[in-house]
Amino acid sequence: MKTEFTAEQLQDPAIARSNQILRACVHCGFCTATCPTYQVLGDELDSPRGRIYLIKDMLENERVPDEKTVKHIDRCLSCLACMTTCPSGVHYMHLVDHARDYIEKRYKRPFGDRALRWILARILPYPMRFRVALLGAKIGRPFAALMPDARLRAMLEMAPKQVPPVSRNDDPQTFAAHGTPRKRVALMTGCAQRALNTDINDATIRLLTRLGCEVVIAEGAGCCGALTHHMGKTDESHRTAARNIRAWTREIEGKGLDAVVINTSGCGTTVKDYGHMFRDHALAEQAATVAGLACDISELLMQLDLPEGAPREMTVAYHAACSLQHGQQIKTYPKDLLKRAGFTVVEPADSHLCCGSAGTYNLMQPEISRQLKARKVRTLEARNPDVIAAGNIGCMMQIGSATGIPVVHTVELLDWATGGPMPPAMQAGHSAEPRIPNLRGAP
Repeated sequence: MKTEFTAEQLQDPAIARSNQILRACVHCGFCTATCPTYQVLGDELDSPRGRIYLIKDMLENERVPDEKTVKHIDRCLSCLACMTTCPSGVHYMHLVDHARDYIEKRYKRPFGDRALRWILARILPYPMRFRVALLGAKIGRPFAALMPDARLRAMLEMAPKQVPPVSRNDDPQTFAAHGTPRKRVALMTGCAQRALNTDINDATIRLLTRLGCEVVIAEGAGCCGALTHHMGKTDESHRTAARNIRAWTREIEGKGLDAVVINTSGCGTTVKDYGHMFRDHALAEQAATVAGLACDISELLMQLDLPEGAPREMTVAYHAACSLQHGQQIKTYPKDLLKRAGFTVVEPADSHLCCGSAGTYNLMQPEISRQLKARKVRTLEARNPDVIAAGNIGCMMQIGSATGIPVVHTVELLDWATGGPMPPAMQAGHSAEPRIPNLRGAP
């Protein structure tokens, strides 16, 4: 694609990067075939190619963003399926992130939009605030149908029926490896996940220590910054990310780390991009080091020789989170691990398409999200599984809100298969195996 940025404009590193990305695009349109919003809406401007044209025009002409441009960029899920499909290697993620930052700084949204985004940015990245909000939403859930705004209805409908108790395993501490230590790793405990589902981190710690990892919950680490980053609130997201970089750097420079392990794939995609995010920052070197150590839990487990399990009479439908299969290009590891543990693994049709969760997308674009959720649940249920597994809390909440089939994290199944408790979401109707409350104890 031909671009016409001036020499002065190209002095801005963000413009220079976007210019590089734009020039890689050859207008082929392959991205439209795998773009969920184009599949649902059928509008060229709701495809990656259409959005690229809008972004190019906005940035080149230094335009104040108009309502039309903002609408179509807001509708982007950032599922990154286009990056998997693109034959030219267009790095759409960095381009749309730049566009969102540009819009946030130059476009005055309607009051309702500004208020919703402010509330989400002030609540979701903070586990205790999020817990309080979930309790309030639980009370208001029976009245969701009376809400005049579809986004408010979506927020109430997505609230879980039960808010899990606080897990002290998320507090800064170190969990000793069982037997001879093989690796020392930092576990990112996240933010929303700590309020929505405490079983995931608990299962991760049990499994990793059982396989010989010393697991560190670093002092000062928290939200990865993705939630605010995708809203274009770059300063806020960078402040959050910087705290993580400093927290993990202290561990790296202390006793050392073999990996920064992440069990929420949306967070993993962001942490792996810290090197780019901080390329012109005083923390550039440390950010690049952290990004290089970051790995999804499935990547680490592939290195740890997970014990081979006896075949189980249980079919697992594996939902591939977009941030894992497209953002991190991890496609087979979770399935390979589940099969090794003895489960029968199936996949839904069109597994490359997003479920419609996408961070806060299901709250800010509820109608589109609802259509994508219905399609995803329909294709998963068509495989008649006993349980659905995913590697991202957002996907789990989205899918779980629309199906009676238990939805669990992949790591919960692997923990169960190697001596841990049956995932709580599966215990209804089953004879649950004894829980293991002490993570420091025997496996």
